[in-house]
Amino acid sequence: MNKPQDDIDSQIEEMLAQEGYGEADTMAPEAEETLEDQLEALRAERDQFRDRFMRALADAENARKRSERDRKEAENYGGSKLSRDMLPVFDNLQRALEVVTDEQRAANSGLLEGIELTMRELISVFAKHGIKSISPEIGDKFDPSVHQAMFEAPVPGTKSGEIIQVMAHGFMLHDRLLRAAQVGVSSTPKS
Repeated sequence: MNKPQDDIDSQIEEMLAQEGYGEADTMAPEAEETLEDQLEALRAERDQFRDRFMRALADAENARKRSERDRKEAENYGGSKLSRDMLPVFDNLQRALEVVTDEQRAANSGLLEGIELTMRELISVFAKHGIKSISPEIGDKFDPSVHQAMFEAPVPGTKSGEIIQVMAHGFMLHDRLLRAAQVGVSSTPKS
């Protein structure tokens, strides 16, 4: 038997001895049965309390684990709405830098340098918070888990399912997709 049960049994025997029931031959048979019934009831109650305690302990451990998991999720993904709202800022800065001509670059070098610095800072903040860019290239294979097909067109010299145009970069927040990369995909080219 286990230690707590042995302790309870020995305490009950001590109490019986103090009451004068220590010797079996001095005890009346009906009193012995009554004490045995009481002892059995106490053991059943003890087992019931032990079972309830173990269940409560398991519930508390499960609550602790759930709380820890929720805390980590909130820490990693709590800012996903703000992150999604910042993606158009990235897109607009990128578009601004892509349309600049050499003449404009020479005439407005300070302004363009400021835009480039802002873009680098935004990318740095994204990296600091676990946001990674999905930057497909023309000719890459279309992957529906990270790409969104905006259109499909038959283009000679390509294979079906190849990316033929990239309209917007996609982004991941840790291991979750914030926004799929928006791409054009080649369909089966006409012969």
